[in-house]
Amino acid sequence: MPIQKQMKYRFKLLPIIILLFITSTLRAQTLFSKGVNLTNWFQPGSARQIQFTKYTKQDFIRIKSLGCDVIRLPINLHFMTNGSPDYVIDPLFFDFMDQVVDWAEELQIHLLLDNHTFDPNENTDPSVEGILLKVWPQMAVHFKNRSNYVYYEVLNEPHGISTAVWCQIQQKVIDAIRTIDMRHTIVVGPSGYNSYNELKYMPVYTDNNLIYTFHFYDPFVFTHQGATWTNYMQDLAGIPFPYNASGMPATPASAKGSWVEGSLNNYKNDGTVAYVKQMLDVAVNFKNSRNVNLFCGEFGVYIPNSPHPDRVYWYDVVRKYLEEKGIAWTIWDYQGGFGLFEKGTSELFDYDLDTGILQSLNFNIPEQKEFVTIPEVKSFDIYTDYIGQSISESGNVGNGTIDYYSSSSQSGKYAIYWTGSSQYAGPGFDFKPDKDLSELLAHNYELDFWIKGDSPNTKFEIRFIDSKTVSAGDHPWRMSYTIDPAKVQWNGAWQQVVIPLKSFKETGSWDNAWFSPVGKFDWKAVNRIEFISEYGAIGAQKIWFDEIKIKGTPVTSTDEQEGFRPFDAKAYPNPFRNGTTIEYRLPTSGWVNVDIFDLKGRKVATLVKNELLHSGNHQVQWPAGQKGFLKPTEGVYICRITSSGKTGILKLVVQGR
Repeated sequence: MPIQKQMKYRFKLLPIIILLFITSTLRAQTLFSKGVNLTNWFQPGSARQIQFTKYTKQDFIRIKSLGCDVIRLPINLHFMTNGSPDYVIDPLFFDFMDQVVDWAEELQIHLLLDNHTFDPNENTDPSVEGILLKVWPQMAVHFKNRSNYVYYEVLNEPHGISTAVWCQIQQKVIDAIRTIDMRHTIVVGPSGYNSYNELKYMPVYTDNNLIYTFHFYDPFVFTHQGATWTNYMQDLAGIPFPYNASGMPATPASAKGSWVEGSLNNYKNDGTVAYVKQMLDVAVNFKNSRNVNLFCGEFGVYIPNSPHPDRVYWYDVVRKYLEEKGIAWTIWDYQGGFGLFEKGTSELFDYDLDTGILQSLNFNIPEQKEFVTIPEVKSFDIYTDYIGQSISESGNVGNGTIDYYSSSSQSGKYAIYWTGSSQYAGPGFDFKPDKDLSELLAHNYELDFWIKGDSPNTKFEIRFIDSKTVSAGDHPWRMSYTIDPAKVQWNGAWQQVVIPLKSFKETGSWDNAWFSPVGKFDWKAVNRIEFISEYGAIGAQKIWFDEIKIKGTPVTSTDEQEGFRPFDAKAYPNPFRNGTTIEYRLPTSGWVNVDIFDLKGRKVATLVKNELLHSGNHQVQWPAGQKGFLKPTEGVYICRITSSGKTGILKLVVQGR
């Protein structure tokens, strides 16, 4: 061929080659990069046990503020149905999911609907094919017209079944979805708990709209030390990463002779950065050889027994290597045993984030504040259609049924239905963080709710339980009130029950043994409220609750100053520019603290620190003018006065100069 024609031919081919290269490159990249697994939300035994308000749109906003662009949402999908043989998905589940998808689309967060219906200790039965072929077409019908921010993940961590057999089933599920929905990306993975070592056994699927997934938890004895759900791991603690001979703990007696002992003996080889990268390269090689989208759906280190600096370092190593190789990821998990929050905290976004872990994951680090418990001063909801804000469901079904979305409501959309529970079970509500109800008690607040039942001899207990402290002899004490036929007519009709908080009586504590009451219940640290079958099993009795609230007259002054003032606190001038005098009255002598906080909860000044003052009137200036006190900037501040177990709150307004 003449040179001129050869050149002309090559120039014609060039755009095609470039297009093929671009297409190939795009196909090998996911549209998202990093995020979290939002666990223990859609994972109960039925749709009617989901606490939908556990997370809200605000949580999605917070997650995005960390720099996340994807959320993997584990769902016990098979449990969201009416079960065998039809596996019809509960409309309530779709009602919840539609709201979640709305948030994701509005915020432009990719949302992976992960079918997490699996038991790590039970092999995946090939008969799961029948269930998958029923639930996924329903999902496809429901979500086919939603945006591309929605993804389908066929099944989390199949295991005890060969990848070859599993992938034949997976192909049938892909085909079933594609008969309905050609639009949405499907996430597929191998057997062996989505092992990277099993990726190579996956077939070459012809569907171009797939993401391949794997999970990474190596070295396992490091990432899962202390895990109670894995044999021989529960007593492991203090294993370092990387390997450090002097820092290695002895093999626990419970793990002697097991695979764990062998892993610990070989940890000098496996507990290294080189080993971690070598194992990740197995997945990287699959991605490159197949030229497919690859996604690490889970990786993490269990918090309780792992050294924190080593955990931070492991995340840093794994995250950087995944990103270097162009692999998107979601950590396991957001809140929980592997999560982003400091150990032993209430996992509050503004107060408890583990900044070391955030940094290792290259997440944005929000400003963290010191948490200050402020007494409740107004009514709040415990349940009205949904469980209230900053409250978590903590009930015990006790072989019975607790349905938080019964349509037989007194008002609104839903009510709570309770039946069949064994003794010492029932609906429960955990305050997160604990609530200080001392001012509500002092101001004659009441527990107010509606109830109905169908059995004349129904009897159960309502109780508040306080938070156990580290003080010797302290226990989770109870304040109880009995509901019986003398207080409620069990005639099937709705009735309102109003119980003054002062009517609750201390009844002791169960703390691995019974402790009689000694007058130590702390209304300033109320952990939860429970409705409990204290006097025997509920059995066939049926009980409904609705509109559960703590109600009363707001404990606030009628003037411009917000809050409550047990010390008759006032400030003059207020508002002010250069300074103010804070005056307060002590009814009895006691140790006093006076602190100033901004509206973000940050302490900006301490005016009185643990001083023993006599009863009577006292004054303090802010700013004091002396060295150590800075002039406050314009804005609103809170003055907190504490003495003799009481707390006073006073609003201070600093005007611009």
